[in-house]
Amino acid sequence: MKKSLVIIALALSIISCNKTAEVKEVKTAYIDTSKLMEEYTESKDIDAKYKSKTEEMGRELELEVNRFKADAADFQKKAPLNGQAWAQQNGAVLQQRQQKLQYAQEAIIQQMQQEMGVEKDTMVVAIKKFIKSYGKEKGYAYIYGTGEANTVLYAEDKYDITKEIIKLLNNKYKAEPKPTAKPEATKK
Repeated sequence: MKKSLVIIALALSIISCNKTAEVKEVKTAYIDTSKLMEEYTESKDIDAKYKSKTEEMGRELELEVNRFKADAADFQKKAPLNGQAWAQQNGAVLQQRQQKLQYAQEAIIQQMQQEMGVEKDTMVVAIKKFIKSYGKEKGYAYIYGTGEANTVLYAEDKYDITKEIIKLLNNKYKAEPKPTAKPEATKK
């Protein structure tokens, strides 16, 4: 009885050793996220849009700054002639104008950063959704990101799908209808 149990156990171990485990290949790739953001047309369009908006708003503010500089130069000339009381009173007014200009400049920068951030965040969410569906369609188990946030420290170039993703995203972006710009009411 003991011999038969030993023989059965030995036979089972031999049979289990003969079965080879199926090894499924895991398909992986990576995307250089920095390069993606640099070369994706929508990202470039958002950057250009806000650069243009900032410059336009900056020109308006620059006119005010130039008026302030002219008034400050005029003040410098008149202060010695009109006395200390006049200089203190008008100097305080100039200081208030200077602070208002600084606050306006900071507000413009903050507004542009906030608006751009919202658009970029929306774009990133759409990119992630696109990559997820791309990965499922192409049978990838993993798609890693490289770039500024080094989540992959090394990968062979043959696994880089950055160019393909940029091309597909740009084609998709070009095919989407663009919203027509509504003229903004001028603020004065």
